[in-house]
Amino acid sequence: MRTILITGPGGSGRTTVAAATALAAAREGVRTLVLGTDRNDSLGAALGTATGPDPVEAAPGLSAWRPDPAAGFRDDLARLQERASTVLDLLGAGPLDSEELTPLPGAEEIAVLRALRDAALAEAHDLLVVDLPPTPHALALLALPEELRRYLRRLLPPERQAARALRPVLGRLAGVPMPADWLYETAGRWDLELAALEAVLADRATTVRLVAEPSPAGADAVHTATLGLALRGLRPDALIANRVLPEDAGDGWLAGPLAQQRKAVDEWRAAYDVRRVRHLGHDPRGADDLAALAVPVVGTAPAPVEWPVEDRLAEDGVLVWHIPLPGAVRDDLDLVRRGDEIVITAAQYRRVVPLPSALRRCTVAGAGLREGELRIRFAPDPELWPRTP
Repeated sequence: MRTILITGPGGSGRTTVAAATALAAAREGVRTLVLGTDRNDSLGAALGTATGPDPVEAAPGLSAWRPDPAAGFRDDLARLQERASTVLDLLGAGPLDSEELTPLPGAEEIAVLRALRDAALAEAHDLLVVDLPPTPHALALLALPEELRRYLRRLLPPERQAARALRPVLGRLAGVPMPADWLYETAGRWDLELAALEAVLADRATTVRLVAEPSPAGADAVHTATLGLALRGLRPDALIANRVLPEDAGDGWLAGPLAQQRKAVDEWRAAYDVRRVRHLGHDPRGADDLAALAVPVVGTAPAPVEWPVEDRLAEDGVLVWHIPLPGAVRDDLDLVRRGDEIVITAAQYRRVVPLPSALRRCTVAGAGLREGELRIRFAPDPELWPRTP
């Protein structure tokens, strides 16, 4: 199954482009599901069909779905209360009724991720189009599975489960039941769910598509989004230049916007597969307007992003880790080595990355940014590196 993740700056028309992309695919005979993530039914407004927690048929061959974060939150908390009932009784805590539950911060993101995973792994459709939130929020959402797995493994290391046989004894000595079994079972289930979602995001059939208006503000937003995606190891398959004015719009007050539009599109073409979508003169509503946009369905999938380690031990005595970060600025970069991980900060984005196995036995010898690529040099640690006979 192919998955297209569509994002862009707020107000760029990404929801309209997502709806138009899904509709165009369905009209080509591709069984398509479009997933909305907005609390308001902006997806339904674009399609002309209300969407909600149950998938609806928006057009022949096209289903639309907007998950309900409140329902998922209530179900999760009910299961947690059931598993932790013994501990809650000991604490004198009364259970919460489903009617009094409202989603906590983060529940909406979890609901979207679960819906994305379930839809991508289902066999009912051939194409999944996801209308992601605006770019900064979308990048945080895409980073969430990796971050949550790291937190789980830090708080509940899998190796601690080796002592499960001792827990009944410890419970009798302490005089209280030990909740470790259900706690580790829950953590293990979450880890599997997050791993499945990471696999969907890392799949070569999953691509990111950016939407932006060709203007100075749009150019800045695309530059920032490119850096954030690169830090996640993602590369857009296309850039949709949305609401493009016709070239024959005249020489009046539109001359300035037209010149800015041409400049932005020309700059984007040097790095992206740019697809132009014309301005209709009004907000697109319904199937006819979406079809008139002529949004492309599927572009050429970009090559996977590689972070190779170059062996320069013989020449310079170092290993060099190459990390593509197009658009990065030296003053906005920061690196911190922490155990077997390295924390990379690029402008407003940050990622904690496990070191490749060979680099874990090395010390950082320096780093530099050259031609949009971060190159980190590692020198073998004599105490850890195998000695040659």
